[in-house]
Amino acid sequence: MYDRTGLFIGGDWQPALSGARVEVIDPATEDPIGSVPRAGADDLDRALTAMARANAGWRTTPGWQRSAILRAIARQMAARADLAAHDMSEETGKPLAEAKGEWQAAIDQFDWYADEARRIFGHSLKGREADVVLDVRYDPVGPVAAFTAWNFPALLPARKVAPALAAGCPIVVKPSEEAPSSMFHIAECAAEAGLPAGVLNVVTGDPAMISAHLIAAPLIRKVSLTGSVPVGRLLAEQSARGLKKVSMELGGHAPVLVFPEVDADAVGTLCARTKFRNAGQVCISPSRFYVHEDAYEPFANAMARTAAEARIGRGLDEGVTFGPMANARGRDRVLELIADAKTCGAEVLAGGGVPQGQNRGFYIEPTVLGRVPDAARIMSEEPFGPVAPITTFSSFDEAVARANALPFGLAAYVFSDRLSVANRAAQALEAGMIGVNDMLLATAEAPFGGIKDSGMGREGGQLGVLEYLEPKYVKYRYS
Repeated sequence: MYDRTGLFIGGDWQPALSGARVEVIDPATEDPIGSVPRAGADDLDRALTAMARANAGWRTTPGWQRSAILRAIARQMAARADLAAHDMSEETGKPLAEAKGEWQAAIDQFDWYADEARRIFGHSLKGREADVVLDVRYDPVGPVAAFTAWNFPALLPARKVAPALAAGCPIVVKPSEEAPSSMFHIAECAAEAGLPAGVLNVVTGDPAMISAHLIAAPLIRKVSLTGSVPVGRLLAEQSARGLKKVSMELGGHAPVLVFPEVDADAVGTLCARTKFRNAGQVCISPSRFYVHEDAYEPFANAMARTAAEARIGRGLDEGVTFGPMANARGRDRVLELIADAKTCGAEVLAGGGVPQGQNRGFYIEPTVLGRVPDAARIMSEEPFGPVAPITTFSSFDEAVARANALPFGLAAYVFSDRLSVANRAAQALEAGMIGVNDMLLATAEAPFGGIKDSGMGREGGQLGVLEYLEPKYVKYRYS
């Protein structure tokens, strides 16, 4: 899969100078897929040099021209959708249909920011004197270093690359070494679309070394991360040493509040389908279910029934609706959380272990836990896997207080047929994104991001491009 690629530096695919490589594993079989270069300091310096050479030209490229290139990238991505989705499914284990959906969502980012590149507006004000005008404009922040995770290997980098290019910033991307092919495809599409050499660079290898080296470089003026809270804290500290602008989408532990007036069976089915998408490895995945005691039984039964209906297998196989987790460490941690919840008194309503007959691969059954006490680790630690803990509440204030008790604040969900209850809950919940009677929050035209320990800044929508711009104020006196 990786024979034609490598490190994408200055518009060309290159090996690491040391010749070192990192193996990529198929999570469905635990067999090697291939290997990618392990970049060293000299390789990273080459990428920085390429960005420095491209910076002046790209930042002064007119917005209409940047827009045309972004639109061309989207067209090139659409043309290779089947190949990119196949490679993504093989690397991550996600069902092919989900991989195709993610690739389209990545295309949407480039399509959206092709428009935003032409709409980077400043504003002018009349001064306090007749001959004075106050002008506010936006300039590119400068070269960007971006770091992304493996769970959405196309969408996550697209959320960073597209707005950076729209704003006039060159960028170097370090995708996950566990699922790098999507970023390789995006880089090839960018080259085919006519993006100037050095504006987009891609490096793979050791995450800690690469991030530390790039962030320490004086050239880098902006850092963007999608990752865990601990990694976010580390990169924020490193960025602070150079006073670099940062945006971070970090972990979440999204609460779901289900009020008694809803169709609990229908809501339970919807919640299960959303929960088990991408084997639960979704940062905004619903992961704590607070269900009114009057709705608990039909809701829990619907979730358990839907979990049991999943067809488990290799994501590339026809008819599979639920693939393996992406790596062994994630699977093992989910099994630990399930065992802890059972020790605390939780009931296993569906799943609970490794599927029978799956002796290889990082598989775990879609799992539903009932009547989970707050003392169980899974109620306070992000599971990032296919396990749904359900508990009950009796009052609105109790539900909101328990939902807000954690340091996370990425997403939250509310199900109610009463507008007053839904609006009150949406206002009270501490999260950057709220879904009311809906769970599909991510879309190119809306801002994506969290508060509290879940990060800072926004990706997507009109706000996303502002993360890559700096306002400049100019005062004109005409006499």
